[in-house]
Amino acid sequence: MVDNIQIVEALNAVLTDLTLHEISEKLEAPKSSDLGDVAFPTFTLAKTLHKAPQLIAADIVAAIDQEGFEKVVATGPYVNFFLDKVATSNRVLKTVFDLEGAYGDNVDGQGAKVTIDMSSPNIAKPMSMGHLRSTVIGNALANITAKNGYAPVKINHLGDWGTQFGKLIYAYKAWGSEEEVKSDPIATLLKYYVEFHEKAKENDSLNDEGRAWFKKLEDGDEEAHRLWQWFRAESLKEFSEIYDRLDITFDSFNGEAFYNDKMDKVVDILEEKNLLVESQGAQIVDLSHINPNLTPAMIKRSDGATLYMTRDLAAALYRKETYDFAKSLYVVGGEQREHFVQMKAVLSLMGFEWADDIEHIAFGLITFNGKKMSTRKGDVVLLKDVLDDAHELALKQIQEKNPALGDKDTVAEEVGAGAVVFHDLMNDRTNNFDFNLEEVVRFEGDTGPYVQYTNARAKSILRKTSVQLTSDDLNLSDPATWDIITTLNNFPKTVQRAWQQREASIIAKYALNLSRAFNKYYANSKILTEDAQLNARLVLVKSVSIVLTESLRLLGVKAPEEM
Repeated sequence: MVDNIQIVEALNAVLTDLTLHEISEKLEAPKSSDLGDVAFPTFTLAKTLHKAPQLIAADIVAAIDQEGFEKVVATGPYVNFFLDKVATSNRVLKTVFDLEGAYGDNVDGQGAKVTIDMSSPNIAKPMSMGHLRSTVIGNALANITAKNGYAPVKINHLGDWGTQFGKLIYAYKAWGSEEEVKSDPIATLLKYYVEFHEKAKENDSLNDEGRAWFKKLEDGDEEAHRLWQWFRAESLKEFSEIYDRLDITFDSFNGEAFYNDKMDKVVDILEEKNLLVESQGAQIVDLSHINPNLTPAMIKRSDGATLYMTRDLAAALYRKETYDFAKSLYVVGGEQREHFVQMKAVLSLMGFEWADDIEHIAFGLITFNGKKMSTRKGDVVLLKDVLDDAHELALKQIQEKNPALGDKDTVAEEVGAGAVVFHDLMNDRTNNFDFNLEEVVRFEGDTGPYVQYTNARAKSILRKTSVQLTSDDLNLSDPATWDIITTLNNFPKTVQRAWQQREASIIAKYALNLSRAFNKYYANSKILTEDAQLNARLVLVKSVSIVLTESLRLLGVKAPEEM
């Protein structure tokens, strides 16, 4: 949809009962460009105006001031606007050229804080492709949040507590060795973890041993705590290498262990409000009166150990008190839906109205060759290995396409990592998808490298000219540029929609559309011809590069100058 205040104001002069915002929200793109640039549907007005939609559309066209438009026509129940192409091109290109990377910024959020719980890998395990989605979706949403005027707070809620650490400590004590762990910390700890689950299938008492060691850890046992700290420190080293490659930073690494001394407050409030119920020795909150399909929220096990729910409730309270968030987003797989429904229900029962500001940003699964990955079974595809392979595939294509390119290795890293990130974000986040690396790193098709290559091509054109670009006289009359102009004009609305729907794929798909429009123009036009419109064409190229670079930045993808 083209974002054009001129259209909204023209309609508002006729439809005085509708606000500017209400009119703006109804505007949409026609099914075909032959029908116009912007359409206003009249279906919703039929009830209040007591007329057929097509008659309402005709009345609006008869009454509207058409000055400044190429034409305004009624097509059935739609009022279709054909924009003045020269005036619109001038306005759009001047705006993008003058604002550069700030184009598309808005102040909707008014600086309000938005906490984003993201990535959150478990310590003592390598980061697998299973961690990719939470990490890159969370990072892109943080960038989109800031673009919409909010202040994002990126929280890496490390999985550094829980029964799994009791199991790992038991495995290390029973059959591990310090020398083996030091030689290859994370791979060795993963091996112990997988071995534990294999042996526990034959001997269920091992699970009791694991729970017992976790209870020791919770109770402050010196040996358990020493091992836990060692495992955590080694994990953070490996995680940092991955985050550096993805160019992702965090505002907080407060994981589950951070809330060990903050859970009593949760239990106290639950007890004060008579919400805790004993069930088979455990402490629960019964939620059946809120929703008969909801299972109880488990607060403490029969041995007194806390659970995910207890720590997540403590974390929610801490984040509200610390950041006073307007929204609190949890970028966590869709299979955890019930957990967050339970958590919000418990917070509401505790009397916290801000529970409604908590959102579960669910996402689907990545599979490899149709198979789900499992750490317990050892079926993991390591994220580091995928990034290494993506780097090599990118490097191979760069050597074929541009053997004279300097610093190929750096560019290959930006393209390879960018390809992996873009592919994830190109998919609607709630969808499952299968991952094929060779398809992901292609320079053609719906891929990150295609967008990066398009941007590098635009930058290459600009390097070939010595023209000093100005924002004067940008009245492009070439109809071949119109798809680019309208797509550029859509960017601010696209940014808003991506935030409103919490959907980074909206930005990725936009970048692909803009790339296609530019490449079509590039293939059929002589951009560097010395004539009166050379400056305007070059500003068009510059504007495409500005918006592609910013789109990639929002997604967390680098934009190489050359490829």
